[in-house]
Amino acid sequence: MRTRPFLLMVAASLAVILFHPGPNALPADAQTSDALTGQVTSAEEGPMEGVLVGAKKAGSTLTVTVVSDQQGRYRFPRAKLEPGQYSLRIRAVGYELNGRAAADITPQNTATADLKLRKTQNLAFQLTNAEWIASVPGTDQQKTSLLNCLGCHTLERVVRSSYDATGFMQILQRMATYANQSTPLHPQRRLAERALEQRGEERQQAQRQQAEFLSAINLSSSSTWEFPLKTLPRPQGRATRVVVTEYDLPRPTIEPHDVIVDSDGMAWYGNFGEQTIGRLDPKTARVTEYPVPELKRGWPTGMLSLRPDREGSLWLGLMYQGAVAKFDRKTEKFQIWSLPPELNKDNTQINMTSPLHYAVDGKLWTQNNGIAAVHRLDLASGKFETFEPFKGSTKTHNIYDVIADSQNNVYFTEFANEHIGRIDAKTGTITLYPTPTPRSAPRRGMMDAQDRLWFAEYRGNRIAMFDTRAERFQEWVAPTAWSAPYDVAVDKNGEAWTGSMVSDRILRLDPKTGQWTEYLLPRSTNIRRVFVDNSTTPVTFWVGSNHGASIIKLEPLD
Repeated sequence: MRTRPFLLMVAASLAVILFHPGPNALPADAQTSDALTGQVTSAEEGPMEGVLVGAKKAGSTLTVTVVSDQQGRYRFPRAKLEPGQYSLRIRAVGYELNGRAAADITPQNTATADLKLRKTQNLAFQLTNAEWIASVPGTDQQKTSLLNCLGCHTLERVVRSSYDATGFMQILQRMATYANQSTPLHPQRRLAERALEQRGEERQQAQRQQAEFLSAINLSSSSTWEFPLKTLPRPQGRATRVVVTEYDLPRPTIEPHDVIVDSDGMAWYGNFGEQTIGRLDPKTARVTEYPVPELKRGWPTGMLSLRPDREGSLWLGLMYQGAVAKFDRKTEKFQIWSLPPELNKDNTQINMTSPLHYAVDGKLWTQNNGIAAVHRLDLASGKFETFEPFKGSTKTHNIYDVIADSQNNVYFTEFANEHIGRIDAKTGTITLYPTPTPRSAPRRGMMDAQDRLWFAEYRGNRIAMFDTRAERFQEWVAPTAWSAPYDVAVDKNGEAWTGSMVSDRILRLDPKTGQWTEYLLPRSTNIRRVFVDNSTTPVTFWVGSNHGASIIKLEPLD
């Protein structure tokens, strides 16, 4: 299997050029503030705005990236690059470096490295999943089906394949047996199917339709694609005013699905595919891993949600291990609550917890993806209650997230369709609210201080807010087609942040004006849970590269 290197962070195999400050060094004030600067140009465009320039010190696990401005100039703040030798890389769809580039950073002076780009000979290798979806022919319904492929691998694997429809039928049937945390590096099998998903002829028909579509857009009948490759525009204006730091994790199989930052500034991540959680010290880049008990040997490993309670302890949904866990950061010990045997089945999948308001009544909300149910755990007795909003339904249902309000009533997202659900903490009454956009696939979200539920609409290409008191929705359409947002976080300024699983972009919304800013990340990222650190000014955005074994810190400059 081919391991994909940094997407577009390419460097041709030519002689290394070291750039040192010379007679044309910048003025003293610029030397004080910048460690490295330069201009990005190409023969086709001249000075190029929106080119991502990454710098990685020899032997380091950190890559720092900035973006060129309207004049093609890029600048690395001195605080971001310690002295040493750095290799330089770029991301600009359609282009690559015209030779290898490096810089020697010294404590006193500003280094200069002007970068010349040339047209790439392999545009297909550079495309994001969103660009592949935009490029392939097909209806919106057909293209939407491609969003189901992105949880485990890129679309490039699909379109480069040569399977015909018959071959794809076998592939689709096999892939349906994998757990959702599988990757090409670490595939894992499910032991049973979910209770409320497609069955029989309905599934066969859906698979046949998708197999025919996939065989029409790959290389099964031609050595080249019979459609033009479309690209998204590079960042402009405000989207270029950002610094991105990427921290490599110790193993390529680590999947940092959820990343949060604690009150001490430590970044914590849950491992989606392995039985560990980790702590990253952003100041030293040191990673400490903590093994999570494996409760059901032979079942898929890994965890999904990682959320803090009011005391700063971390709560985990242990997925196929059939339990929730609490990790005390002070004692560094776990406390585990497993589902009882009558609920802990082969298809049990406890993905989410909602620990922020359990102090209201001593009860913790979680969910069970295996049976499309919501569980409530009495922390004192260890007993679980079960709520099944769709029991007896013959349709596909998928309860994805559970998010409690200030009174510990729980709201859940119904990913298979378009519902936000509510369970009254006192009466157990279940109410369903359809989103304005049909089949929007509500996914992850958060409850703000006003008990407004913010959530991502994955298939709807929107983020939304549900005012739980007024029972009213508001939606905002993502500026780029096929963004497929996964989660939403609202910062201290009232701005909403989300990330695209498809386009490698971080989206920032001012809900008052409807203005979006899209920040492009340095490489293919597969964004999931998003987190905003409100202790900094401006705020700092964090996310895990779920398929890239790294943690990303994005610092907007305004």
